[in-house]
Amino acid sequence: MKVLNGLDVVVLIILVIGGINWGLVGLANFDLVAFLFGPMSILSRIVYCLVGLAALYTLYLIYRLMR
Repeated sequence: MKVLNGLDVVVLIILVIGGINWGLVGLANFDLVAFLFGPMSILSRIVYCLVGLAALYTLYLIYRLMR
């Protein structure tokens, strides 16, 4: 059985939060990140970058778990 490390868990949590935000954007035209940090503020951009990096890391995680 393959085990997830701490980074894997943090990345998956970030990815889920990003997915929920995109779901809110699609269903209700409500961007939670922009609401909390301001539209395209530096904090919003950092959050969006973290979600993108989490998605890329998750591709690696999937590859690692399937080996």
